[in-house]
Amino acid sequence: MGINKQSDITANLQIGPTTLGMVRIYLEGDGVDLPLDFDPDEAEEIAEELRAAAAQARKLAVKKR
Repeated sequence: MGINKQSDITANLQIGPTTLGMVRIYLEGDGVDLPLDFDPDEAEEIAEELRAAAAQARKLAVKKR
C-alpha cells in the first residue's frame, strides 16, 4: 500500500509523553498495537513534517475545487 492509496482499515491514534521523557505515538487497530517512541527533538521534526504535508494537501485541495 502506498501513501496515495485509500484504505478501509480503521485505527486509533494516541500521542503523548511517556514517564521516561519520550513522546509516544501509539497506533492501535485490528490486530495491531504499535507504540512508537521518539525523543522530543525527533517528535518536533515529525510535527514539522506533518505541518508541511498539511500545507501541501491544502494547496492540492484548493486546486481541485
